Parts: sequence; structure tokens; C-alpha cells
Amino acid sequence: MPKILVETKGLKKYFNVAKGLLHAVDDVNIRIHEGQTLGVVGESGCGKSTLGRVILRLLEATGGEVYFEGVDILKNPKKVMSIERRKMQIIFQDPYSSLNPRMSVQELIAEPLIVNKIFKTKAEVYEEVANLMELVGLTERLAGAYPHELDGGRRQRIGVARSLSLKPKFIVCDEPVSALDVSIQAQILNLLMDLQEEMDLTYMFITHDLSVVKHISNEIAVMYLGKCVELASSKELFTNPLHPYTKALLAAIPVPDTAMRNRTIEVLKGEVTSPVNPKPGCRFAARCPQATEECTAKDPILREISPGHFTECIKV
Repeated sequence: MPKILVETKGLKKYFNVAKGLLHAVDDVNIRIHEGQTLGVVGESGCGKSTLGRVILRLLEATGGEVYFEGVDILKNPKKVMSIERRKMQIIFQDPYSSLNPRMSVQELIAEPLIVNKIFKTKAEVYEEVANLMELVGLTERLAGAYPHELDGGRRQRIGVARSLSLKPKFIVCDEPVSALDVSIQAQILNLLMDLQEEMDLTYMFITHDLSVVKHISNEIAVMYLGKCVELASSKELFTNPLHPYTKALLAAIPVPDTAMRNRTIEVLKGEVTSPVNPKPGCRFAARCPQATEECTAKDPILREISPGHFTECIKV
């Protein structure tokens, strides 16, 4: 088994809002092994993107610990963190808004190299830019092009090249294909998987698309209102889901089979619990058909049901 590269313990991120504290990430414990991909799934607003940003310290945690290569990086001073952050990068969801529209492709990819003073001369910088462009599938003729002149797939390839420029070990992929056409999605996913194999990269892949996460992930964490409600290997999660929320997500995946057109899909009912000052108990209880008074009595704990398969549901 590969060694653990990233680990969180009791990680929390709360935001002050008008009505109190919004629990965006609440007591999350995950591990990501070297060279592997942890998929993080859940509906919009569940806290998966916030989790990725807190791990990278783009947002400061409210509590808990984040270990990178065995060191709690939340304790690192800014100077140390600026060096460590070279090993940790992010690919953003929207490839257009994440790029400076006034910079060319060449300038965009060169920016991290220049800011971090990786090379001494401009010639060395732009030689590395050419290598990165070739690596992510951008032709040399696009070096002087601007983001508005390119399609979504090429823009996202720029984002991938920027994330690779500092030779990182860990990359948070924050829904990197959700804004792209389906055919382009497949190209970017294949590119990320090829790069992972070639450069021994470790990914945290955030998405709301279960079909995508199944294709790329070794393990999958299911999030609901700031909590990790289930964690298992990709194969185990799809063949033996334990949490009612996970089962509902899997049931909602479209099946391209006309024989299945009349299948019954159980629609979740009930109101979504507010993440602001949440009451004790399972946060999915209001929508769960199996919920009892026991489910709302106290906060459930993520526990191991079978080797490598964890869930918060007390009914399992």
C-alpha cells in the first residue's frame, strides 16, 4: 500500500453569517495515498470545494489538522507555507474566469515560474513553457493566443499546465470538467490520468458527477452538508453503498438503456437541513426514509463497517 501523502484530522471550516456559524466543513477525516486519487462527491453546497481549499490553505481552517508528508501544514508560518505550496496546486472549475484575459497562453503558463523564480533567465522560462504546452497537448502556434480565442478544453489545458509548472506532488482538481462539453470532458480526464501515471501525481478530484468520479478515483468520499457520510474504494462504493444518501445519489445516475426507462426512482423528500448552527444528529435525517429518533439524538461518527469502508449511518 502506498504511503499516505495527505491526511486530515477533525478538519473544520466555519463561516460567520448573519444567523450564526455556517458549518461548511465539519470534522472531516480523510487520507489520500501517494499516486492515487480520492474522489469527493456531493450535491452543490455540501462543502467539497471548501474542503479542497482548506487543505491547500487557500482558506484558513477553523479547527483540526492537515498533514502533508507527515507535517501539519496548518502550523506552518507564511514563509514556510509559500515554499510548501509549490508541492500543492489546484485546477479550478471555470477555465475562463481563472485565467487573466490580458495574458497570452505563453505568459499565463510562465507566470508561476517567474513569480517563484524557478529559472534565472527568460530563455529558460519559455523553454519550460514550451515543454509544458507539449505535455498538456497545446500546439506551439497557440503560444501568443489569448483565452477568449480558445475553446473551453484548451483553456483548461492551460490551467493544467499552470498547475504542473512547479512540479507538484498533490493537485486538487475542483470540478475541472464540469464546465466542458462531454467529448472534451473525456479528453481532459484522460490527460489527467496519463499525467498522474507519468509524473506520479496524487489527486483530490472534486465533482458532482458520479460517472466521472467512478472513472478516475481509487477511493471516494461522499459529503453531505459539510460532513463526510461515507468513504470507500470506488468499486466498493458502487457495488455496496451503505449510507441512504449515497444510495440516492447512485439511483439518480442516468442509465443509457431503454429497458430501464420504466424503473422506479425513489425521490428524496423533506427539507434540506440548514448548515447554519446545525442541531445535533444526522444532517440527512430530515430527508432519510429510514430515520428514527435515535438518528437525531447525537452526531453520528464515521466508523469502519468493513475493511476500508466507512459510513456515518447508525442503521448500518
